[in-house]
Amino acid sequence: MIHKTFIYALGAMFLTTGALLAQQPAVEPRIAGLENNAEYMSLLGEDARLQMREDSIVNAVAQLRQQLREDPTQRQRCSQEILQLESRIFEIRNAKGRLIDRINTIEQEWVLANLDAGSPTTGAARTEAVVTIPDSLKVRNLVDNLYFREHLADTDYSALRRAQRLEPQAEAYVNRFRANYDTLAELAEAYATVTTEAEAMEIYERMNALQGVNRVLADSLSETWNYIFDNKNYAYGYILDELGQEEILTREEDALSQASRRLSELRGTTASDAVADYFLRKRVLVDYEEAVAGVLSLDAARDSLKGVAARLAESDFRMPRIDVAERYFLDYDSVAFSSTPKYSYQNPIPECKVYANGTIYRILLGTFNTKRAVSTFRGAYPLFYLVNDAGKWCYYTGGFATLEEAQEAQKLLKEHGFIRPEIVVWTDGVERNLSRDPEAQHLAFRVEITGREALSEEVKREIAQTAAGHELSRVGQQLFIVGGFDDRAVADRLAESIRQLDPELEIKVVEVANP
Repeated sequence: MIHKTFIYALGAMFLTTGALLAQQPAVEPRIAGLENNAEYMSLLGEDARLQMREDSIVNAVAQLRQQLREDPTQRQRCSQEILQLESRIFEIRNAKGRLIDRINTIEQEWVLANLDAGSPTTGAARTEAVVTIPDSLKVRNLVDNLYFREHLADTDYSALRRAQRLEPQAEAYVNRFRANYDTLAELAEAYATVTTEAEAMEIYERMNALQGVNRVLADSLSETWNYIFDNKNYAYGYILDELGQEEILTREEDALSQASRRLSELRGTTASDAVADYFLRKRVLVDYEEAVAGVLSLDAARDSLKGVAARLAESDFRMPRIDVAERYFLDYDSVAFSSTPKYSYQNPIPECKVYANGTIYRILLGTFNTKRAVSTFRGAYPLFYLVNDAGKWCYYTGGFATLEEAQEAQKLLKEHGFIRPEIVVWTDGVERNLSRDPEAQHLAFRVEITGREALSEEVKREIAQTAAGHELSRVGQQLFIVGGFDDRAVADRLAESIRQLDPELEIKVVEVANP
């Protein structure tokens, strides 16, 4: 059910939108001479109305984010509502992109139809076109200016126009990615603080779903942006080469090389290499377009590009990666004794929960051919049972994080008359009886760390504190080993703490044989 705050936000948004639609916002033609074209003016009006609607939804999202900051207990609800609104924004921006495509087509057809309005046509006059394009034929969208149609081959010009039409789509991919990223950051904070497994599973599944969406968005952005950049870069290079603008060509090549080096430095350190690439090369391309507009004396286009460049300069695309290790909620419990029965017909001994991840120790009290009465276990609790592959009933007590804790419980049970309590450990869902398995007494564990040529001082301090007495050694260029641990649970805790400090590291716990 959608929360009433969300309904109010949407209601306010649609009331505002309705009022705006009723006002029929006045628009001005982008090219003088098209004001009598009914379809063109209608499209401009629809574009303005969509912009108003988008602004309204953006305001609603801002209000929800403010509410989220003021009342963190509403995190789940607000995050869900924000996702719904951002999906609407994405749809509106796609619709605006289709409108702009048609608007540009009408403008281009009008420009071509008015080709005789003072525009030079001979090859000798091409250079003069840089400064003699009539103002009435200059438009804010650089590639829609007549000069490109006259000086590029038809296929190249068509590719340039398509590249321009794809620009809003690329921007929409980026905006959707960043909106999802903001939600992921909020979910990661919530995930670190929840105290129940059910809440954690719900948040973790939502995070995985959002990360999947962002991977698709990044792939789509990469494909779209490469097409845009390649075709625009080629067209501008061809024009400037024709005009002998070697200085601008060299400057653009240097800027592109610098952007490539910067991307190499950032690779793998941000939320998306594709988004980082978009912003780095977009800045280069916009500067390039501004230079082209200056050479061609296209003042309207150059002023528009200056605004784009200013917005890009303010955009921080260095979003750190969000890699959250899955949390495991294992129910640990000590062994106790009660003179009054803890279990009955109405409250029977529960089945032992086997966790798919993590390590937990329990004490096996006995294995029987049939189900046993509660009195068999001398008042010990908590109790659990499992029916093994042979059909026998296995009864357990307690749940311990370390072998040392399990050994203390084993000693206590012997003092209360249990003849042979056995220590059993489950590691990632696999059971091993440490009391019966001779090989288990000779097992050790180590933590292997890869992914960097050097470990940070913070990671080294964590190893020294969490694994005191265990040696950190380097094996090869990017492999570090901390060993050896007699207890798998201790090794797991160290691995998890290192993951939290540096998500870029690849860490695994490896079982080895003690000599």
